[in-house]
Amino acid sequence: MPRPVHFEIHADDPARAIKFYQTLFGWEFTEWVGPRTYWLIRTGGSETLGIDGGLVPREGPPPVEGAALNAYSCVIDVQSADETAALITRLGGRVVVEKTPVVGIGWLAYAKDTEGNIFGFMQNDPTAI
Repeated sequence: MPRPVHFEIHADDPARAIKFYQTLFGWEFTEWVGPRTYWLIRTGGSETLGIDGGLVPREGPPPVEGAALNAYSCVIDVQSADETAALITRLGGRVVVEKTPVVGIGWLAYAKDTEGNIFGFMQNDPTAI
């Protein structure tokens, strides 16, 4: 069956977005040499489950504040939901859905990055109730 193999982040200010994600998750960004401005994102090594992505300058309007999400949302595996939430805030993003237990799996929360894009982050914790 088909599986997701790549994600993209659209950014009003690519440099600001790159700094946000490098600092928050340690992701590596490499400018792609091609017909358009694009950065490849490496999120981890081949020994770790996950996908890599890309970052592109936004070409349309940014997400509307308060509107329902109209896109796929990526959820990032983190060691600590609380520490990640605090770092997101320090980096200029904001938590929009506080951490919630997913019973027997872990803690899930959602945030907006510096570009207004929503993403999830989840701490594995089989004792979550």
